Amino acid sequence: MRARAFLAALAGVACLAAASDPAERLPDPAQEAKAREIFRDVRCLVCQNESIDDSEAELAADLRRIVREQVKAGKDEAEIKAFLTDRYGEFVLLTPSFSAGNVALWLGPFVVLAGGLVLLFIRLRNRTPDAELDELEAERVEALMDDEAP
Repeated sequence: MRARAFLAALAGVACLAAASDPAERLPDPAQEAKAREIFRDVRCLVCQNESIDDSEAELAADLRRIVREQVKAGKDEAEIKAFLTDRYGEFVLLTPSFSAGNVALWLGPFVVLAGGLVLLFIRLRNRTPDAELDELEAERVEALMDDEAP
């Protein structure tokens, strides 16, 4: 019985955290759904690792209000993201666009991996074979092997 009460309380907290203030919501459900979709791709600038949909910070609430106002004004997702990017920089987007400014961020790991593989291949190809044993070392090995023989 306590487990059911705990699960019910946990579900209530999860719903409370996911739901925003009803006064903030747009009256048109389609517009609200569009705004919520945009929320998931906009970074909270305070938390920096959460979307504004998940964040409880005041700045996230302000950004949600801005997005809702722009959705209500009839702007599409690209226009809203362009507005936010112009105002806060590309860092505000959780998924930055593929552009000349951040091509190193997108391609850098692959370039480093390819360079490492090339260096590994060259290193393995150019390695020198192990040196042969001289006479004294060969005799010592023979003596050790003779001692171990039954």
